[in-house]
Amino acid sequence: MVKDWSASDIPDLSGKTAIVTGANSGIGIETARELARKGARVTLACRSREKGEAALEEIRGELPDAAVQLEELDLADLASIAHFAREFSKSSRRLDILCNNGGVMVPPLGKTADGFETQFGTNHLGHFALTGHLLDIIRATQGARVVTVSSTAHRAGKINFDNLNAEKSYGAVGAYGQSKLANLLFTYELQRRFSASGTDAIAVAAHPGWTATNLQHNAGWVRALNPLLSQTPPEGALPSLYGATAPDVRGGEYFGPSRMFEMWGAPKLAGRSARSRDEAVASRLWSVSQELTGLAYPI
Repeated sequence: MVKDWSASDIPDLSGKTAIVTGANSGIGIETARELARKGARVTLACRSREKGEAALEEIRGELPDAAVQLEELDLADLASIAHFAREFSKSSRRLDILCNNGGVMVPPLGKTADGFETQFGTNHLGHFALTGHLLDIIRATQGARVVTVSSTAHRAGKINFDNLNAEKSYGAVGAYGQSKLANLLFTYELQRRFSASGTDAIAVAAHPGWTATNLQHNAGWVRALNPLLSQTPPEGALPSLYGATAPDVRGGEYFGPSRMFEMWGAPKLAGRSARSRDEAVASRLWSVSQELTGLAYPI
């Protein structure tokens, strides 16, 4: 791994195609910006067309020759996810980088369009469905990468199969931790399935450390500490960018900031909880996710 790796170390990405979910702000727009800067054709997948257009204008203002486009994607709506994937597959024959970045953090109790608890439904099931719908094009692209953004909050998470969708109780912080643990379990199970099926795509995960973004608008105590502890979105995007582009990355790796308990700094291999390594839970979660989304992965 390159010491003090930065966005300037991203290799040339000319000819490659990428999707970044939640690309209208925060680490999403920074990830999209740097991929485009290095020559990738990047789709900004955003729930809000208005915010997405503003992000598109910002990137084009800085990089007039960037190959960037906007497509609407609501990760809290399985129909929107399926539509997005169909339209993308019509216009592109390859997908080198899928960055599962978008998400929500500690909102009040709510439900997605399909009745799932908002955080589990958006952060995990939304990206599970998106990756599944795009799997054929991912498998057809040599060396493709699926990068899913988790969080250090995964350490406090536990997959409660009896309460996945807050049927019995709801705690915003606990539900967030569950969704971020699910992101890691999904990554590792996807990599195992890539390997078992002979697919040369790789699945990796990343987390941004303590980064000041709009994701924190429901977490007042986090925002209050931002001036002391946070790093900027361009810095927070580095672990995702490393996982998406660095030549020495291997499937199943997890990247995060290198300094101050993984809160900020250049990317490095990140620590993960014992629960995230539980293959039995990962397999069960995979099966449950297929049932809930109605999507059977072909691997």
